[in-house]
Amino acid sequence: MSERVKVSITNRIAEVVLKRPDKMNALDQAGFEQLAAAGEALKHDPAVRVVILHADGEHFCSGADKSFLQGAVSDPVQFKSRALDLPAGEIANEFQKPAMIWQQLDVPVIACLQGVVYGAGMQVALAADMRIASDTLAMSLFEIHWGLVPDMGITQTLPRLVRADIACELLLTGRVVKADEALQSGLITRLEQDPLSVARELALLIASKSPDATRRGKKLLRDCVGLNAEQGLKLEALLQSELVGSPNQIEAAMANLEKREANFKT
Repeated sequence: MSERVKVSITNRIAEVVLKRPDKMNALDQAGFEQLAAAGEALKHDPAVRVVILHADGEHFCSGADKSFLQGAVSDPVQFKSRALDLPAGEIANEFQKPAMIWQQLDVPVIACLQGVVYGAGMQVALAADMRIASDTLAMSLFEIHWGLVPDMGITQTLPRLVRADIACELLLTGRVVKADEALQSGLITRLEQDPLSVARELALLIASKSPDATRRGKKLLRDCVGLNAEQGLKLEALLQSELVGSPNQIEAAMANLEKREANFKT
């Protein structure tokens, strides 16, 4: 099987790279499988503190490979089975997993975006916790052009980032959003000339913090959506009570007071 995704880990930071630049990193069957597998492996690696998701070439991802998409929807009965019959213990199907796995990770995920970010590529990008993009960015929920709806976890990402009317327009028109508008609307976090260098600096900063606190910080923001005030306050209190007095919390406080680099346990 051709290598579609490469994973490397340095200084507790994992870099996940899409490696099909000659096809604008379009996701075929191997791409879907390898991206999901990469995330699943990192989910079970306690040494990793931050993940950077980026792509080789001029484009992040042009979406699902046309031949893969045509094959997937050519048999409606088979597609329905693949979409609705979930593996044991999973909440995401095989099409959703390459995006939703980044939400399921305990550690923060930073996506670096350039060029075309369409369809499946946009849905993978939106599943990251932060998105740093270059001014070449062009985003589109392209599925409407095929008579389809986005189905890679869009319900868990887009409504958290933009207003309901903006989400509706993007989903129903599939129009292309360029960098400045993406930043203004909330689709991306920052615009930078060199997104990968900035992401690496940010990842190093996050990795220098208590891994216990960063994991619970992500959980706090991920799980608070839809909670009422009582439930939200209880979640804050529960997560904080898990941190107070723990070895890494004490080390963080002492390192801060003593103005030194902290030495955290994984």
